[in-house]
Amino acid sequence: MKRSILLTVVLILGEFPNALSTAAGDDALPVLRIVASNEGYEFFEGDSPVLFYQAKPKSLDGKFTRAGYVHPLYDLDGHVLSEDFPTDHLHHRGIFWAWHQLYVGGTQIGDPWICRDFLSRVDDVALIKGDRDSVALQSTVRWISPDWQDSEGQSKPIVQEQTVIQLRRSKADQRLIDFRIQLTALEPNVRIGGSDDAKGYGGFSPRLQLPQDIRFIAEHGEVEPQKLAVKASRWMDMVGSFVKTDETSASTISGVAILCHPSVPGFPQKWILRKARSMQNPVFPGREPVTLSTDKPLELRYRMIIHRGQASPQHLAAWFDEYALEK
Repeated sequence: MKRSILLTVVLILGEFPNALSTAAGDDALPVLRIVASNEGYEFFEGDSPVLFYQAKPKSLDGKFTRAGYVHPLYDLDGHVLSEDFPTDHLHHRGIFWAWHQLYVGGTQIGDPWICRDFLSRVDDVALIKGDRDSVALQSTVRWISPDWQDSEGQSKPIVQEQTVIQLRRSKADQRLIDFRIQLTALEPNVRIGGSDDAKGYGGFSPRLQLPQDIRFIAEHGEVEPQKLAVKASRWMDMVGSFVKTDETSASTISGVAILCHPSVPGFPQKWILRKARSMQNPVFPGREPVTLSTDKPLELRYRMIIHRGQASPQHLAAWFDEYALEK
């Protein structure tokens, strides 16, 4: 079959640089593209929205200011899966990665998790050209806080974050979205850590609209959430009736699987899981902070697989094995 290359130029209208979105493939296949706006960048497959990367700072009446995260995240049929500013935890924000503990030397800096005296400032965004079946966005983000200033009273960047979000073309009732997060200290002796308690939550944290029949499937079987982190697993699949299909309240089972790449320090990770009113979290690094290098970035990699139906253990294992081989 004849193949064609479609090149789409997307102009951003706000304070961020111009972006170039490309997708190549079969004429009959939907184009993968990224469209810029004043607020951020929206990923599309054909005319269907996939996710939105919030680049411009966003707040609720001036509080809980956040940027550099994903919301909305959509399922394969265009229904919104994620939540932003949920009433039970107003600091939760779609698909985000954050930590309670941020130190420069012995000084604790704000609280990135609850958006207190902290902002992930998106300074630059660029498109990474993918193959015919993928498109990706790379953002350069600098962590700032009024708690860390220069001699002129201006906030000094503490950490440089470089994040790549890659969308793969959907197939066989599944969609793959990859997150590659690199953190480099911009000051000596910068440390990050999870909550300073026995739970230790922190790191990559999807906040999803959870159905009442939500179930958690790990590689060792179904998992019942506990107050503390549960047994380590290479993946976690969240399965349930995420979307009602008609007025009779009939529902269709679907799922969101999170795969942890073997390169993540401390792999496999324990999980903080909740059936309602919270995020889900493969814990890194836990309660004890880790030091970020000023030379070699700390890299955290995760894959989200949005799928229809309940995935079999064999499918989940195969999905993980495929991901683990990617460099």
